[in-house]
Amino acid sequence: MKITGFIIFLLLLAAPVRAGVTKDIEYSKPDGESLKLDASVPEGTGPFPAAILVHGGGWSGGDKATEIDPMFAPLTKTGIAWFSINYRLAPAHKYPACVEDAEAAVRWVKAHAKEYNIDPQKIVLIGESAGGHIVDEVAVRATKDKPDTRVFAVVAFYAPCDNVADSVRRGGPSLSMQNLLGVPAGPMDDKTKKALFDISPLNFVHKDLPPYLLVHGTADKSVPHEQSLQWQAKLKELGVPCDLITVKDGPHVMGRWETIDPTYKDKTMAWLVKTLGIVQAPAPAAKSPIGTAP
Repeated sequence: MKITGFIIFLLLLAAPVRAGVTKDIEYSKPDGESLKLDASVPEGTGPFPAAILVHGGGWSGGDKATEIDPMFAPLTKTGIAWFSINYRLAPAHKYPACVEDAEAAVRWVKAHAKEYNIDPQKIVLIGESAGGHIVDEVAVRATKDKPDTRVFAVVAFYAPCDNVADSVRRGGPSLSMQNLLGVPAGPMDDKTKKALFDISPLNFVHKDLPPYLLVHGTADKSVPHEQSLQWQAKLKELGVPCDLITVKDGPHVMGRWETIDPTYKDKTMAWLVKTLGIVQAPAPAAKSPIGTAP
């Protein structure tokens, strides 16, 4: 009886988690700091494609439950599991800590694919603002020699990709950049320019990047819409598929788009369905009017 009970215990450990949301799961512990994520598994048999969500907040704020939360319900409805992560924040943690944490999350999700009933070959990274920069960094740092952090696709919402140009526009590094890199405010010396160049993913794109979707508002004052245009042009030069959804008059942060153009969510999900090859159940046929032959 004791042996049978132990076998049952092992089977329970190996079984996929129940559908729904599970919060505050530790996925990494760099230097003793517990990093957690929230996981959501759709109803159904699976295995499901999965999205790893990376919130914004200027690399020094935000949380896994905020900023990027408008994506939660659409992903679940579309039949995509999602994992929303926290990561180490500046100024306590300088670059590349945040990127290394997102890479750790990719490895963790792949390692726990069976447990969470997902397809490890169909993982997409989704990031917004600073989180968009982080997922771009994960993508360009992943190569054929680093399959453990490679993903199937990337969605970047209003992501800064050229931090040198953005700092020139601002007259010097933003407070967020100062916190992330430990560089001074004001006119940039060569050391600061080099640090900004090195964390600009636009400078390191390569032909092995996965398919990309960019989503950006034209009225964004924090990250100009032109940054996404630059990224798209660069990827297309390399032959990497890259689509762009433009939200007319959309400011920074997707939560502010609800009264302007909430269709960005449907458009994003349609792109994911097509890119991930999700087969959705057909809509139920309309009922015939009473008294009319079918």
